[in-house]
Parts: sequence; structure tokens; C-alpha cells
Amino acid sequence: MAITHPLPPHGDVVATLNFYSPPADGSPPYNIAGDVPPGVTPRNYGIDSQPVLIRDARGKESAFTLDHDAFQILQRQPPVSVSDPHPEPFTDDASIRARYYPEVERLLLSVVPGAARVIIFDHTVRRSSPSAPRQPVARVHIDQTALSAAKRVRRHAASPEEAEALLRGRYRIINVWRPLNKRPVESFPLAFASSASLRDDDVVPVEHRYLSTGYVGQTAGIRHHEGQKWYYLSGMTEEERILLECFDSESLKDGSNVKGGRVAHTAFEDPRTREGAEGRESVEVRALVFGP
Repeated sequence: MAITHPLPPHGDVVATLNFYSPPADGSPPYNIAGDVPPGVTPRNYGIDSQPVLIRDARGKESAFTLDHDAFQILQRQPPVSVSDPHPEPFTDDASIRARYYPEVERLLLSVVPGAARVIIFDHTVRRSSPSAPRQPVARVHIDQTALSAAKRVRRHAASPEEAEALLRGRYRIINVWRPLNKRPVESFPLAFASSASLRDDDVVPVEHRYLSTGYVGQTAGIRHHEGQKWYYLSGMTEEERILLECFDSESLKDGSNVKGGRVAHTAFEDPRTREGAEGRESVEVRALVFGP
């Protein structure tokens, strides 16, 4: 007898999202990246939990673009690199760099309009298990700000001269997000808001401190606003990708029609998730994309 698996939750849903609440003492907000030493406060700001309508993008995947929404949904992607002779799941950071980074670079060059060069600078594997070193982030945020995006270009370019040349053109930071589960995602799906529905006042720069290296960047906390339009992709499979555009220099230009460049996103608990559902596993690869 064939084994059947329950269908994952689908359709629009009202779920709780955790938005930014400012530090009680009025100090500038910060958070600590990576492992937090004992006795160190990982962040000094709070959470404003709000019920939000999250629309299912399933069946409307092609309606969203980077320039308008700052996210794009891609389907029919290979579960692992098409050139990989060992198509087992990714098991460690080294295999992701060796096996998946080249695929991500080819993907971005092929689907991002005008993309001429890609610099991949890191990745994170997340597993919704209490023992996992990185779990899904259930706080609404944007990974980069204009300030931190420029710092990333200067940090990862081959030379200061090359960095300044790249900064004179269009540059973007795009995360390529995919599940690692073999079956469709049931728990802790990813929610993302259309950049066109995000107001400037909703976005709060947050200092992002890497204690291990001394590097300081910025992320952004997001204030709740009723006008924000939130989406998720029900039952996402390992053959689908979500491009999350965290920054686009074109959006800063006067008169630009680009609404993208700041995709607020978060994991969320779907209240319809069945007891015993498989935990979500995912990998996000972060890249600088240059051109045109």
C-alpha cells in the first residue's frame, strides 16, 4: 500500500508576526550576529506581535517582480546542482559552497535583468529543531540597509578601486532562499512583504554586530502598519526558490520607478500546521549582484 502524506496548509491565513518595538530606554537598537557569549544580551529592542493576513502566492507566482515587490518566485529549479554526481542533500557548509554556490551564481545571472556580475559572500542553513545552531528567524526584518550594502561592496570587492567603480553602477543584495526538505514545507514557512507596500517610516536601521570579527553592519527592524501586504508560498518544494532583494541602489534615485530593494520577511507559525509535522529546513545564500 502506497504511503500518503498530509497536504501542507494552503490558502490565505491570519497568523501572528513579530514586528519591531523600540528599546525601552530610548537607546539605538542593536543585535548580535552568530553565537552570543554568556551574559551578553543578543538584542536590546522588543517585539510587537500582531495578527496579519498573509496571502498565499501559490498560483500567482509570476505576478511578483524584484523591481516592484523586492521578491520573485522561481519554479522548476534543480533540487541540487545539475552537474553534481552525488545528488544527496547538502550536509555541511563546505558542500554548499562547492556544490550550490556555482548554481546560485548561474541562476542570478540568468534571471536578474541586467545582472553582469555576482559575488556570493555567505549563507545560512536553518533547521526548526531546538538543537540546531541556526533556527528560523521569527522576527520581521530586512537583512541589509543602504549603509550596510555599500559596506558589503567595499568589503568583498577585490580592491578599493574596484569597489568604488562598482558603487557607481547599480548594485543589489539578493538572498536566494530554498527549502532542503524532501517533501513540501509544512511548518515555519517564510512570509515576505511587497516592497511597494512598505513605508519609509516602517523601516528602522539596527546595528548588526559580529563579535567574532569586529565587523559592524546594519539590518532593519520593521514596524507594523496595516497597509503592508504579506505573502507566503504554500507547500514550497526543493525545486522552488524565492529571491529576496534586501537592497537595490536603483531605488534610491530620484524619479526611479523601482519599488524594490527592501523585502521585509520572517518565518511564522502557521496555526493550521498539524501536530508532528516535519520541521522546516532551508538554506539562504546571500549575494551582491552588479549591473546594468
